[in-house]
Amino acid sequence: MSLIDCSQVYVTQSKMTDGFGAFSKQKFKQHDIIEIGLAYIVELDGNTNDHVFTWYEKSNPLNSPKWASCSGCATYYNTSLNPNVKMIRDFETNTFKIIALKDIEENEELHHTYKSLQWRECFNELNHILNN
Repeated sequence: MSLIDCSQVYVTQSKMTDGFGAFSKQKFKQHDIIEIGLAYIVELDGNTNDHVFTWYEKSNPLNSPKWASCSGCATYYNTSLNPNVKMIRDFETNTFKIIALKDIEENEELHHTYKSLQWRECFNELNHILNN
C-alpha cells in the first residue's frame, strides 16, 4: 500500500483565487478519504512562508512551532471559511488524510480552513479578505 495517494484529485486554475486549486476527479460522500500523504518537517519560519503547513498542536504550550512540506496535491487546497474537506494530521507518523466534510461532486474545487489562518503573519491579508 502506498503512503501517498492523490489519484482522485487534480490541480488546475482555481475558481476561488488567481492561482491554482485542487479538484475532485470523482464524487465523494461525507467522511470519504480523498487523499493521503506524507509530511516532511522543514526548518524555516512558517509565520512568514505560506507554502508550508502548521505541523504541531498550538494548543499545547510545550510544543514549539514545526512546519512541514506535504506530498501530493495538499499544497493546492485553498482556504475557505465554509470548507468541504478537512486535513487530519498525524504528528506521530508525519502523515495526513484529507476527508470530505460533506458530499462532493466530480470536478468540485476542494478547500479547507487553514489551521493557522487566524494567527500566521503570512495569512493576515487573506484572513482580512475572508472575514470581510
